[in-house]
Amino acid sequence: MKSILAPPYEILIAKHTGMCFGVRQAIEATETLLQKNSATILGQLAHNPTVKSRLAAKGARTAPLEKSQAPTKQVIITAHGAADRDRKRWANAGYQVTDTTCPLVKVAHAKLDKLVAEGFQPVIIGKEGHVEVRGLQGDFPKARVILHPDDIATIPHVERIGIISQTTQPIDRVRALVNEVRKQRPEVEVVYFDTVCSPTKDRQTALHELCHSAELIFAIGGKNSNNTAQLARTARKLGCKAYHIEEPNDIRPEWLDGIRKIGVTAGTSTLDESLEAVVLHLQALANTQKSFANKLFRAS
Repeated sequence: MKSILAPPYEILIAKHTGMCFGVRQAIEATETLLQKNSATILGQLAHNPTVKSRLAAKGARTAPLEKSQAPTKQVIITAHGAADRDRKRWANAGYQVTDTTCPLVKVAHAKLDKLVAEGFQPVIIGKEGHVEVRGLQGDFPKARVILHPDDIATIPHVERIGIISQTTQPIDRVRALVNEVRKQRPEVEVVYFDTVCSPTKDRQTALHELCHSAELIFAIGGKNSNNTAQLARTARKLGCKAYHIEEPNDIRPEWLDGIRKIGVTAGTSTLDESLEAVVLHLQALANTQKSFANKLFRAS
């Protein structure tokens, strides 16, 4: 991890943090397309308001993936992916479809296809309603989505269960749920494919290291970023104070009372400049505190 001294604070930046290659590639592909054509993003390209505003300024429009009507002939599938039937529906409606699905999300789709083809009851460990999960579930209405042990009861009583996960779920949660399925259904053949993406694993591992040193953690990302929220929750489970923030102004100075070591991490859709802005803000708060302390010292 990287350490920045800003007395009275030490700011620790997680070894693995911020925007992943899948989201970065999706943004770059969209920006390249917008240089030549007007285009409509089907949903949010990334769960990040800064990215959304930047692309809108370059002419990007938005429309719901579930519809088949857009203000431009060029439409873009987001990094979170989509069901094949949605791609075909847009193409059949006469639109030119550009697919920016993350390669690791495509792996999850391929593993789910394989399980279904081999006769397994498909199960997805993930957040019901999340756009990636909707895409995974879209072609297989019989797939069950679980996130807690109590959800296992919704899985039909069958002889074979095949499990994958949303790519941004914490691997510890996923493994625990797979073990719980095997415990609750000991008579069933359970096959599990690990589809948690490497950037998510790297960020969770780096967060564990960060929590060993930091007293307070800021997880930076859009308010609707599931993986950023997971980082904040994991930090709390590890015993750290943690806040999910979107921008520097979200930080309340009183949160820093009595704190000396501040940890900073960011979700997989967070821009580098957003992380830098938070670090600069923390340095500014440190300078303000130091200036105030010096004035008190001189006054005495």
